[in-house]
Amino acid sequence: MTLFPRASGILLHPTSLPGRYGLGDLGEHAYRFVDWLQSAGQSYWQVLPLGPTSYGDSPYQCLSAFAGNSNLISLDKLVGEGWLMPADLAYVPNFPTFEVDYGPVIEFHNKKLDVAFKRFNQVGTAEQKAAYAAWIAEQDEWLENWCLYIAIKEKNGGKAWVEWDEKEALSDPATLKQAQTDLAVRIDAHRWRQWQFYSQWNDLRAYANERGVRIVGDIPIFVAHDSSDVWANRERFYLDAKGNPTVVAGVPPDYFSPTGQYWGNPLYRWDVMEADEYKWWRSRFRATFALVDLVRIDHFRGFESYWEVPVNKEQVATIGKWIKGPNVGFFEVIKKEFGDVLPIIAEDLGDITIDVIILRDTLGLPGMNILQFAWSDPANPFLPHNHAENSIVYTGTHDNNTTYGWWHGEAEDHNRNFVADYLGEQVGDDDPHWTFIRMGMRSVAHTFIAPMQDILGYGEDTRMNVPGKQGGNWKWRFTAEKFSDPGRDYLAHLTWLYRRRADQQEKVYGDPAQSKKQENS
Repeated sequence: MTLFPRASGILLHPTSLPGRYGLGDLGEHAYRFVDWLQSAGQSYWQVLPLGPTSYGDSPYQCLSAFAGNSNLISLDKLVGEGWLMPADLAYVPNFPTFEVDYGPVIEFHNKKLDVAFKRFNQVGTAEQKAAYAAWIAEQDEWLENWCLYIAIKEKNGGKAWVEWDEKEALSDPATLKQAQTDLAVRIDAHRWRQWQFYSQWNDLRAYANERGVRIVGDIPIFVAHDSSDVWANRERFYLDAKGNPTVVAGVPPDYFSPTGQYWGNPLYRWDVMEADEYKWWRSRFRATFALVDLVRIDHFRGFESYWEVPVNKEQVATIGKWIKGPNVGFFEVIKKEFGDVLPIIAEDLGDITIDVIILRDTLGLPGMNILQFAWSDPANPFLPHNHAENSIVYTGTHDNNTTYGWWHGEAEDHNRNFVADYLGEQVGDDDPHWTFIRMGMRSVAHTFIAPMQDILGYGEDTRMNVPGKQGGNWKWRFTAEKFSDPGRDYLAHLTWLYRRRADQQEKVYGDPAQSKKQENS
């Protein structure tokens, strides 16, 4: 089987799934979504980064590039294991139905996970405890650093590691040894949570793979400063003597932001990483490929050149400069371990130069086409007639408005007129999302992905993220009744029509126009 057959899929983060515990998890509705994908003829489930989130709740600013988000652990599955009792879940707060209220949700989940961990220690079988010990032994590259970091962070009231006692922050050996003793129970609790996340996720992935659905993961090129990765690897980043960044990542002005973006992530010392053949990065890829079938590298262009911004209180990104990255030499090292054909998608959006394109094409990686960005002139590379076969086409990503929201709120008259001219027909205001889905489906690009919001015809209020906006992002959820939305059948029809599932047989779906009718919000 080729790495990228002609196929399509859906972008949906697990937190957006239905469920009674305040956010989506790896339980019943995750499996229902896989069944939904299969019934709609889809081959991919694309997710956002799966790590533990922090202030702002962004999966792109995780506390670890290796650990999983323990809030995704299915509490119902823990009942099935006997580590939670039905009585433990008899009362659930009245969490919002259509969004995630992260503070109360995280507090609730953490309490239930602590109850389950305690009961595992009390009633877990010898076989279960042996499996737990074996898993711990396999994760030595990252697990102990993560568990020690998060236990110390808890002890310090959640403060960033540079605000801890200096000996803890700067990893004084005697201090950390004492912490391992003093915090042994909490450290083991976090080991157990990671075991449960990885176990439940791998079961879900196997279920998906058995049904012809592959998982597309996401690696943000940069990591959060307040993370176990930076705390345990300070020598690999540009930090001062106390651990604070001296220069940080960002981007200059582009179509996402007219003032650029000051991300604040510490920058890698690529020379130090090259000296040990990018050991930390190889470990990161190894851990990621253990969880997903393909991975999208967010801000791929940073491997060719990255925007270096001096730390400044105003968080101004425009004063930065381009610095050369490790380029093809980095990937040659990665190929030695993972093979010449890397299962990677290059997120090549933003300020892209010919050198970035050369790097992407030299590696044979597919780039991305965003249909919402296409409507300027016939030379626009995101227009379907300009797509390359080795590429992924999206209606939009997690950083875009929904297509319905874009059409009614962001698209200007000249954009809508250009769409009509391009298609040779007017686009209906009731279902512009299906016009864009159809365009993506019939593209020559080997892969098409649509956010779940576009299948449901949802508006701007369900947008996942607004770049540069502080707070209010990453919250959207849908309800279980939407598994029966007629959009599924129309999606299946388009998938068959444009031959994006080789094993999908022709079916009778009734009136396609009827299937297109959606409730817009």
